[in-house]
Amino acid sequence: MTSIPSLKMIQQAAATLQGVARRTPVLPFSRLNGHLMLKAENLQVTGSYKIRGAYNKLRSLTAEEAARGVIACSAGNHAQGVACSAMQLGISAHICMPDNAPVTKVEGTRSYGAEVILVPGSYADSAREAERLSKEKGYTFAHPFNDPYVIAGQGTIGLEILDQVPDVQQVLAPVGGGGLISGIALVMKALKPDVKVIGVQAQSMPSMYASHGLGEIKTLRDRSTIADGIHVMTPGSLTFEIVNHYVDDLVTVQEEEIESAILALLEGPKLLSEGAGATGIAAYLCERIATDQRTVAVISGGNIDIKALKRIIDKHIG
Repeated sequence: MTSIPSLKMIQQAAATLQGVARRTPVLPFSRLNGHLMLKAENLQVTGSYKIRGAYNKLRSLTAEEAARGVIACSAGNHAQGVACSAMQLGISAHICMPDNAPVTKVEGTRSYGAEVILVPGSYADSAREAERLSKEKGYTFAHPFNDPYVIAGQGTIGLEILDQVPDVQQVLAPVGGGGLISGIALVMKALKPDVKVIGVQAQSMPSMYASHGLGEIKTLRDRSTIADGIHVMTPGSLTFEIVNHYVDDLVTVQEEEIESAILALLEGPKLLSEGAGATGIAAYLCERIATDQRTVAVISGGNIDIKALKRIIDKHIG
């Protein structure tokens, strides 16, 4: 079993990311609701929090590992994080992405100089192809969530939240493979254990939720979701262990609830969120969790496909 990252490792990641990742703002959801605050990682470099874990991982590579080049698998945000980090560090990057990934994420990844390999099927198919190419070509594999350096990088969000909202009582974060919620939970339980850490999944693809309920890792059958950034059929072994020990609760939200949250973020605080990023807000607005607590919801990314956004607007408003 790969070791769980320590608080010191997360603090070291914060130092590593200085000048690379932005310290994103925490903004009120509305003037009428003083309880809900938004950690706006949609305003992060590459439009998502993933730059944090990706850069911290690539920065940890030995000279020999870096010289071989890196390969990653991603629905889009980790892809851009790895590509951007590799460009800054002078490392060649190859990214396997599902062939149905949002065009904005594919083009964004290419814009950082990475080779994009479109793989028919789901994220799981991309992961298999990345592992195959890693063995065949000798590339260094940069896992999107089941890696201590990646988790430590994502955990820097937790450090920022505690500094920006010292009286926070609960944190909501989207969950796909579990890297983001793992990093945040490790920080909170080390520095302010009374803070509740709650993970939110799309009801269409609740792999961590289902695995947690069973007490063992479960692979779900593939189903589509507007929350493509957390479209993960099998949680990571390391993240599953961390979630079981450090996360207070997991809840799910429906597709229409996510869509409504995307629109609520546009109409209220004027923030553009992708489906995954809006799940925490959906859980709050639909009262899946306590709404009388000082809450910070992480908007994990803003890389939504424009055509998908138009469909949501037409469906709910047009």
